[in-house]
Order: sequence, then structure tokens, then C-alpha cells
Amino acid sequence: MDTPTARFRDPRSTVYDFLDLVLVHCPGCAGAARVVRVPGDEGPGGRRPFATRRLVCGGCGASRKCDGTRLTFPRGAAGPVTDPYFGRPLWLRAETRHGTLWAYNLDHLDLIRRFVAASLRERAPWYDTGQKMTLVARLPVWVKRAGNRGEVLRALDRMHAGVPVERAGAPVQAGGA
Repeated sequence: MDTPTARFRDPRSTVYDFLDLVLVHCPGCAGAARVVRVPGDEGPGGRRPFATRRLVCGGCGASRKCDGTRLTFPRGAAGPVTDPYFGRPLWLRAETRHGTLWAYNLDHLDLIRRFVAASLRERAPWYDTGQKMTLVARLPVWVKRAGNRGEVLRALDRMHAGVPVERAGAPVQAGGA
């Protein structure tokens, strides 16, 4: 088991900060596909979450487009964990005995991992202005509990090991040849 890092300071990230790249299961080949923001589109009123998105699979070449006007975020523990644009199952998810752990991309996964691994977790002061209910503040209690640290870190490591690595344009599983 890893030794916990000393300190985690909440960067005040929200789920919207991780929507520029979402790893999902491809509708064509069930491999890893990416949901990315179309370059140059900032969305109506400059709101990036509502910008046009494209689902692209490097394995089978599948491509879909979404105008970004209708987002559907996972609510609670009930139901499958899907991306908010196309409703495809997320690539980065793991089942634990407490519930489902998921992330949109590697940056999101890294934030959760740093939070779980830390023995001291600091939030912004109550009197400070800005976002109060950040992504880490909204994590389920079982993820935050120190007694579950080892199990959650193992699940996060399994998720990270399953991320495809692209070499010369062809997706290859991490750790593969």
C-alpha cells in the first residue's frame, strides 16, 4: 500500500472543468473513444460545457456530433455512469464493494487519486469567496473515508492501467506491446 501524501489543497475544480475530453466506450467497436470539444466553438455565450462535441474512435473510425445543448449528468448511485453528451458508458469506471468509482479523463482521475491518497485534506476557508461545493467536496462519503483508502486507491490504479495509449495512430492498451 502506498504511503499517503502529506497534504491536498482543494483546487476548487468542478465537473465542468473536465469536460473538454471524456473517455467513453465506442458505439461501433466497444473500444475506447473520445468525446472532445470542437476547436473554435466556445458554446453559446462563451459557456464551454455547451459547446459542440464530437465522439471520435481511433479504432473503428466511428464519429458522431452533438450540438451540446442538452447535457445529462449522472445523479446519485442509481443507473449507469455515462458521458453527458452522447450517453455512452464511461471508459474510466470501476466497481468496488461500496459503489461505482468513475472519472471523465486522466486529469479527473489524478485529482481524485491525489485527494484519496492525502492524509491531510484542506478546503478553502469558509469566509473565502468562490466555489464551495467543489468536485472533491461532492465525492461520496465512502470515497472520503480513510478506512477505504487502500481499496479506493487500488480501484483508481486499475482504472489508470486500463487507459488506452495511442502509438502511431492505433489505440493500444496500456502495458501492451
